[in-house]
Amino acid sequence: MITLRYHVVSIAAVFLSLALGIMLGSTVISDRLLSGLTGEKDSLGQKVADLQAERNALNARLTDADRFGTMVGPLAVRGQLDKRTVVLISTHDANPADRDPLTELIKAAGGSVTGELQLTDTFTDPAKADQLRDLVPRLVPAGVQLPTAATDPGTLAGGLLGPLLLLNNQNRPQASGDESAAAMSGLANGGFVRVGRGITPAQLAVVLTGGATGGEDPGDRSAILARFATQLDRSGAGTVLAGRSGSADGNSPIGIVRADTSATSILSTVDNLDTAAGRAVTVMALREQLEGRSGRYGNAGNAQAPAPQGLG
Repeated sequence: MITLRYHVVSIAAVFLSLALGIMLGSTVISDRLLSGLTGEKDSLGQKVADLQAERNALNARLTDADRFGTMVGPLAVRGQLDKRTVVLISTHDANPADRDPLTELIKAAGGSVTGELQLTDTFTDPAKADQLRDLVPRLVPAGVQLPTAATDPGTLAGGLLGPLLLLNNQNRPQASGDESAAAMSGLANGGFVRVGRGITPAQLAVVLTGGATGGEDPGDRSAILARFATQLDRSGAGTVLAGRSGSADGNSPIGIVRADTSATSILSTVDNLDTAAGRAVTVMALREQLEGRSGRYGNAGNAQAPAPQGLG
């Protein structure tokens, strides 16, 4: 006779069997899964190790190439800037490590650096654009005219600083020493620039900047610098805008210049200033500016060539 107790025991036995089956099955699956994951982990670990080794080898090759570039750079630029003068203008994010080697290369090319002006973070701050725009016309020396119809702060600032920092086509200053000092002092008091000691006008200018522009409103910040450098070029024998890797990105200064054909027709740009080759190319680009030509040089995708061709 089948009793209720028999049913209960039978049902319990069924569930116990199911539980044991699930437990045993999951153990087998878990072991297989863990084994598979371990194998995949080992494979990925080997790939990471291979990539690290490849990266280290590439870094070693880059270091050797940069060391070689440092050695041959002075020979490559010899005589390119014979008796020419250059003023350096650096942005707040420019790397000081780029300035001294570039200065030495300018000297090796036969030129000389007449001083350095630093543009502060405030100079390219869109929130300070109205203040800079209002200040510039009040500082213009007699005989200097700002670009007609210009309203953006970068172009206006370039229209002011160009004649203060660069000689005219007769190699003469475009403003008196007192006028230049007063205008520089006004910009410095406004927090827009820091003036180096003994800065005097030069024939050529290099605007040194950093890499990719970060922070808020990167495009607006970069546009101010791009338009400043372009207008600066119109005031003397030539200007080169040179930056580190990333400076040719779309929202960075060189990227904005290279997207504007009216700017690239006069202003030269170099996007690998953080390498020995890039610094030598910056000097070559200055020479090209003296010959009335311009170009886009470096490693970025929007560069036209690694270096100028056919220099005289």
